[in-house]
Amino acid sequence: MRFVSIASGSSGNCIYAGTESTHILVDAGISAKRIEQGLFEVGLKAGEVNAICITHEHTDHVRGLGVLARKYAIPIYGTKGTLQEIQKIKGLGEYPEELLHPVLPDVKFTVGDMDVLPFHIDHDAADPVAYRIQSGNKSIAVATDLGHYNQYTIDHLLDLDAVLLESNHDLRMLETGPYPYYLKRRIMGDFGHLSNENAGRLLNCILSGKMRHILLGHLSQENNMPELAYETVRLEVDMGDTPYQASDFYMAVARRDRMSDILTV
Repeated sequence: MRFVSIASGSSGNCIYAGTESTHILVDAGISAKRIEQGLFEVGLKAGEVNAICITHEHTDHVRGLGVLARKYAIPIYGTKGTLQEIQKIKGLGEYPEELLHPVLPDVKFTVGDMDVLPFHIDHDAADPVAYRIQSGNKSIAVATDLGHYNQYTIDHLLDLDAVLLESNHDLRMLETGPYPYYLKRRIMGDFGHLSNENAGRLLNCILSGKMRHILLGHLSQENNMPELAYETVRLEVDMGDTPYQASDFYMAVARRDRMSDILTV
């Protein structure tokens, strides 16, 4: 299985996971043109994508969805609440409603030779989910927009080979930055986003000898820096109560303006 971030950040998100025969996008929050270019760099055409799995309806996760749906008739998966909200977004334009496939948290569905498990996350959206994707004995997960995490979250992220995990903001940058008070409260709240420190703490709960690849994603443009996210999470892992060090894993920051390395799981 291959795993790559085409783009990840507060301005737009699109993650690819696939095997030789099945190709899935998690979110389509950048322009269709950028998604097409990213897939080209993976060696694919957008028409070869078998499914787009939407985490929630916010613009940075659905911006390119309408164009992709119209051009390529790609099936779109999301919870009922998410799909209902997407249908209200006039900016996405018209596309065939039969492309929309509702899913339920904790109910697995299959796309080609890949099993996809949506699981609930706490975020200020209609019915948001993260996704765990498995093919054979290999498993990856995309988990962003986490207001907080609990044992349920941890349980769904155990025994992974690779993960893209939210590391949205640095608390000090957010607290002293230009955002209005209500927005700072939203981001730091239980239905907001995961800080660098909490990303490292969650990572300590899910690390195992099976884990090989870690991408830190959904970084805030205003309240974080790639180097700061990386170093904060690295320190949390190195100082955590686990037998692992950050150097035991491939760990990198997924950028908003460029693709990550293409990871082979």
